[in-house]
This record gives sequence, structure tokens and C-alpha cells, in this order.
Amino acid sequence: MRATGIGSMPGEEFAPVARYVADTFGADGIVFVPELPGRGAPSGMLGRTLGLVPLPIDLQPAGWRLAPGEGMDQRRARSALRQDLDVMEELLAGQDVRVKQQIVGPLSLAATVERPRGDKVVADHGARRELSEALAQAVGDHVAELRRRFTGELIVQVDEPAISAVLSGSIPTASGFGRHRSIDAPGADALLKPVVEAIRAAGAQPVVHTCAPDVPIGLLAGVGFEAIAFDVSLASPSDDWSEAFEAGTDLWFGGADAPRVEDFMGRLGFAVESFAGRGAVTPACGLAGHTPPESRRALEAALSAAASFG
Repeated sequence: MRATGIGSMPGEEFAPVARYVADTFGADGIVFVPELPGRGAPSGMLGRTLGLVPLPIDLQPAGWRLAPGEGMDQRRARSALRQDLDVMEELLAGQDVRVKQQIVGPLSLAATVERPRGDKVVADHGARRELSEALAQAVGDHVAELRRRFTGELIVQVDEPAISAVLSGSIPTASGFGRHRSIDAPGADALLKPVVEAIRAAGAQPVVHTCAPDVPIGLLAGVGFEAIAFDVSLASPSDDWSEAFEAGTDLWFGGADAPRVEDFMGRLGFAVESFAGRGAVTPACGLAGHTPPESRRALEAALSAAASFG
């Protein structure tokens, strides 16, 4: 079993954070490209992704919005990611290591990005589809760039923090007095699948991460993700988890030490030898809200837990 981080980290200087991540996870773990939202919205999880998407988007006081033309903050996001990857490339030059890049998934993008005339993309079937297709194109092109920069295995983590809210119809409207209609499982599948297929076609492994409760395990496994990263403290062992694991979907255990991983899998009916060589251990979620010492302790705890399984 391996270890990695979810993505976000505290701080405003990329190079020392990237060096720590490369040194900590380069040998036996999965090196992730850090996100530093402390530098501003273009460097956060959402900004990173929207900098890649081939749609004009700008940043308003209320958040990111589809726009008639590309905004300055979208250009900044693209430029910052390119510079950060230059640093990672230099740090990992000549090393055959696993590298993970994070993007925001189509459901959470739809729940967060606004349409030009207001309200979220999630309210518009055509806009949702267009955003998903643009994301699929972006991630395919981005994996090709990562392949030119890095020699090892590539993983793309699709972050879906809002997936449970989208499926349950809990995303508030602009007024705050209503909720957007839910997207059903077939509709969610149609948005996720192009992104997963683009990642695979480009030669990377698609992994999905969500910190939300009520993880839609069957949907995520069925759409083709190779692993599901989740917060163990929010998950209840069930037949859905067992079926997904038996069918070949690995599990990435968020916020768990070794005994907790063993307990979770034991309650599913799996002995250590059946899962020790699969999956990963991670912090429960991103670490941008932690102090640097706290973030290091969380990452090193994940590394220690993973190492206990060999």
C-alpha cells in the first residue's frame, strides 16, 4: 500500500512545499502536485482546473463564472500551474516516480461555476454537458503535457467534493431560498464518463476523491475510476464497498491509521493479505487550512500507516 496527499497545502511559496512532497513520497509513495490556495484563487483547486478548461471564464466577487472572454485570473491560473510544473519537473528529473495531478470533477464544477447571467451551471443541462466535454478535452491535453515532463506512472485525481449535494439536490440557488434539482445517476454518469475516458485514453489512471458523506460507490466504480479516495470517518462499511473492491476498484483510505484500515476492511470481510498490496492511505482531505507542522504530521502519518502494510 502506498501513501499520498490529497492536494492542497498551506503556504505561499511553491518550491519548498514541492521539495518536501517530492522528498517524502518520491521513493515509495505517490508524489502529488501541491495546490497552494494561500496564493489566491487562481492557485486553488478550482482555479487550477479552470485554468486548463478551454472555455472563457473569469473571476467575479461571487466566484468563477462563464464569460464572453477569458479573464485575467484564468490566465493567471494557467501560468501559475505551468510554473509550478516547471519546478516539479526539475525536482523529479530522471526519477521514475508516480506523479498525481488533481482536477475538479464535472459535477463539482457545475455546482460551483456560474452561468453568464447568474446561477450555477448545474441548473442548465446543456451548460453542464458543455463544461464536462471541455474538461475532458482539457484533462486529455494536460496528461499529454505531464507525460512530456515526467517519466513515471501518472495518476489524475478527480475531486468531487460536491457530488453528494448534487445527487441529492442540495445545491442552493442564487437567492438562497431554493435548491437546484438533483442530477440522477444516469445524468451524473454521462458527465463523469467523458472525463474518465479522456484520462484513460491519455495513459493515466483515473482516481476520484470526495470528502462528502454518502459516497455513491456504485456510480463511481461503474463509471470507470480505478480507485475511490474517501474519508474513513464518514464511511459505513456496506455491500457496495465490498462489491466495488471485489470488482477491482481500489480504495484510498483518508484519515486512517493502520488499525482503522484493518477494521474497515475486516468489516467488509477482507483479510490484510487481500488488500495490503492495493490502494493508498491519505489525509482525510486537503491540508490548506492546517499549519505547516500539522500538514507534515498528517502526511507522515499517512506514510507510516501505508508502510505498515508492506
